[in-house]
Amino acid sequence: MAQDTNNIIVYLEYEDGRVADVSLELLTKGRKLADELGVELQAVVAGDDLAEIEKQVMPYGVDTLYKLQDKRMSPYTSLPHSSLLINLFKQIKPQIAFMGATCIGRDLGPRVSSALHSGLTADCTALELGPHTDAQKGKDYENLLYQIRPAFGGNIVATIVNPECRPQMATVREGVMKKEVRDPEYKGKVVDLKAEDYVSSEDFVVEIIDRQVAKSKVNLKGSSIIVAGGYGVGSKENFDLLQQLADTLGAEVGASRAAVDAGWVEHDRQIGQTGVTVRPKLYIACGISGQIQHLAGMQDSSLILSINTDPDAPINTVADYVITGRIEDVVPKLIKYYKKNSK
Repeated sequence: MAQDTNNIIVYLEYEDGRVADVSLELLTKGRKLADELGVELQAVVAGDDLAEIEKQVMPYGVDTLYKLQDKRMSPYTSLPHSSLLINLFKQIKPQIAFMGATCIGRDLGPRVSSALHSGLTADCTALELGPHTDAQKGKDYENLLYQIRPAFGGNIVATIVNPECRPQMATVREGVMKKEVRDPEYKGKVVDLKAEDYVSSEDFVVEIIDRQVAKSKVNLKGSSIIVAGGYGVGSKENFDLLQQLADTLGAEVGASRAAVDAGWVEHDRQIGQTGVTVRPKLYIACGISGQIQHLAGMQDSSLILSINTDPDAPINTVADYVITGRIEDVVPKLIKYYKKNSK
């Protein structure tokens, strides 16, 4: 079949009748970039029971949805999904491809990029378009994908470009991009794919007999208030103070990587480049210095309150309010006066 080429495509993660939030976030970003380039936004999904998926994704501005419905494609396994994307991408030749930096995306992305010799930038915190000049070749490029992510332990922000190889591939963590519906009535076309055209029978050699999925008890993404602690909290016992404040406010407790590495709190609560990205209405940062990796995960919070003994801590530059003082002194007072004034 004749195919439009040189478009933007997003791999959709689909399970239990719904598209993953990270995929919808990437559709939002993909739509904006497609408008800038004057190309289509496309999406690809594979699995079982895909009857209602158009209603979920078309409002995000999808022009073409490639859909492979086959019960063997669900749940996700590496080989069939890799073969689908590799063979489809060879056919439609997208210029840009996105997928979530999830367990699935981290397995799928390298397989596809390696097979296509395209390269891949993982865990991007921003995606933009811009020009690039190759001084060695004396060649100018327009509208390349800027794949932006912290590097060298967060000490620099790297902007990575891929001038020659296609597609330009990137993975993005859940919560990094905003999820916005383009038009509830947006209508794109659906292209139904057949498994035998893209996936060989040998790719189905692995069969999942049973799965046990444990849901996390921590819901940082869904919390409107987060009380987060860093290495400056000082001890596991002081994190109990933060828990008391969180309980008082109806909030969740989060942490920086330094606090997690110190063993004061579990990894599920880590916020930042190597943790969760959050956008609460109120973010209370206690004893957090504000390294770039942490800021990447919380800087879009509506209101940021910093509690720190260091008035020059980097996090204070993004905070709306700053309280200079010790956690042991400030937090009990916050609890006391909140209870007093909320009766």
